[in-house]
Amino acid sequence: MRKLKNIELKRKTVNQYKNSKKTNLIIILDDIRSLNNIGSVFRTCDAFLIEKIYLCGITACPPHKDIQKTALGSTESVEWEYVENISDLLLKLKKNKTKIWSIEQANNSKKLTNFSIKKDEKHAVIFGNEVKGVSDIAIGLSDDVLEIEQHGTKHSLNISVCSGIIIWEFFRRLS
Repeated sequence: MRKLKNIELKRKTVNQYKNSKKTNLIIILDDIRSLNNIGSVFRTCDAFLIEKIYLCGITACPPHKDIQKTALGSTESVEWEYVENISDLLLKLKKNKTKIWSIEQANNSKKLTNFSIKKDEKHAVIFGNEVKGVSDIAIGLSDDVLEIEQHGTKHSLNISVCSGIIIWEFFRRLS
């Protein structure tokens, strides 16, 4: 066994990426403080052909050197848009029959190991502020809440880790 060289990975160009069939998933970042976390989510979205990222509230937008540091150019491939007010965005998505999922620890949340989705539906996943989480307003506008069950002494994951787990699970189920 040997490590593959970059040329052997047959990576898409930005144009090939933009013309590729996308995963039926939208990512919403609401009030994310860390520019490195934002860049990391862009990079994960690129890896799994995510349709679009919405940046809301205080979430910074590209171009920014600290986003670029972790995004590694994926801000050029992944479609994104800034929407100041998450409520406006969620109401618009709901009108378009998009199923809204908040990623949060909440009463009656569904465990990531025990939820179902329909492949023919469009899905949007909300990740909230690193300290305060997904806002109560966004949870109230969500169709459902998903939780990554945790068993250690800490009760949260960094958003870059959490988004990687969630995006992979949706990609796996929607592919």
